[in-house]
Amino acid sequence: MIPSLSPNTQAILLLTAPLKVGASQSRAPLLTPKEYKALALILRDLKRQPADLLSFEGVELASECSTVVEKERIRELLARGFLLSQALEQWRARAIWVISRADSTYPSRLKARMRADAPPLLYGCGSISLLETGGLAVVGPRKVGNSEIEYARMVGKLAAQAGKPIVSGGAKGVDQAAMQGVLEAGGYGCEVHAEDLFKASIDRSYRDALMSERLLLISPYDPSSSFSVGHAMQRNKLIYAMADAALVVNSDLNAGGTWAGASEQLEKFHFVPVFVRSQGQPSLGLSALQERGAISWPEPQDVLSFKNIFEKLDVFRKKEVHLSSSELVNDLFANPPQSKELDTVGAARLSVKRGDRVDVSSTTTATLGGTEFATHVAADTLFNFVRDLLLNVEDATLSELEVAEALDVMPAQARCWLERLANEGTLVKHGQGTYKGAKL
Repeated sequence: MIPSLSPNTQAILLLTAPLKVGASQSRAPLLTPKEYKALALILRDLKRQPADLLSFEGVELASECSTVVEKERIRELLARGFLLSQALEQWRARAIWVISRADSTYPSRLKARMRADAPPLLYGCGSISLLETGGLAVVGPRKVGNSEIEYARMVGKLAAQAGKPIVSGGAKGVDQAAMQGVLEAGGYGCEVHAEDLFKASIDRSYRDALMSERLLLISPYDPSSSFSVGHAMQRNKLIYAMADAALVVNSDLNAGGTWAGASEQLEKFHFVPVFVRSQGQPSLGLSALQERGAISWPEPQDVLSFKNIFEKLDVFRKKEVHLSSSELVNDLFANPPQSKELDTVGAARLSVKRGDRVDVSSTTTATLGGTEFATHVAADTLFNFVRDLLLNVEDATLSELEVAEALDVMPAQARCWLERLANEGTLVKHGQGTYKGAKL
């Protein structure tokens, strides 16, 4: 079902969209993303909406916004009503819909992650319900070997079996292979296009998946727009922002869109954890991304292990730990929860005897300060497991470094846990980087 055009979306289209139908284009230049962002902020401060510019008070409101956009320019752009009606007719003929940031159907994850930089408009073809499904973003270069193509296809197939959608950019190579894998296996996918949504909407290879509502094609650009490097880079941001995690199958070193997009996420945006392929032919690009904070993909071979990756990420998400904290997330996958036996040494030291890996659904017995107790270690109770371990060490003052060493985690992760326990009143900070509690 094609969603109806809201008044807010109508106003935003008139202000920012080229509406490429016929030759009757406005002489007034369209608002740039930066200009529309400034206009939107003024409207928000005035407690008004874009649709109010179309009301009988629109002229007065345009005057109040003239500090960022000239009043006459706003009025001329809003006068393109006939051109908009022609564009809408053309889009509907291809089953293309459009929503704006002011609509309730706009994906919440884009608003939360990109904030004011989220695209004002999203054009789409397919089930709008897939906007909020998340999934695994699979990215890589257009030119890769057959082994990487097959690898991406198998990742897509496993994602379908695990009930996780694939998010991609629709480009040849890795993107298309991953999408082919998930759709052939009966799964779901979302493709973010940087150009020509018109062409993609009638592509035969998409037809069955679109009709069965298993595929969503979206773009922040006019459906007839042509390729540009700027559009492609913005598209990369959306791919990551629409997903729950990202997997880079391959990348050139210091070159190409895949490298630029992944580096941007690791160093600036941090929308989701970024994984890199860890089996098969080595890659200088992937190794360099890992040095920048990317995580080695655990290479799941079955549905259970694939789902477990996302369950581990949910541990951090539910506890409101920033998923871009590469030290924390990387440590979770590099050093999964282990069964440990702890005893106090002297007055403060912890010693750890590492045991077998704890199954995420099992119960283990730990000995702390001479007291034996049972702890249920599940993926969604990792923090509670750590709390129990620390609070049952008797007569000790613990430092962040001692806890990190004892639990075999990064110091930043130990600090995060200890500070959280102090904030909830369970522990008391005692000196620089040391903590005490009821049993400490």
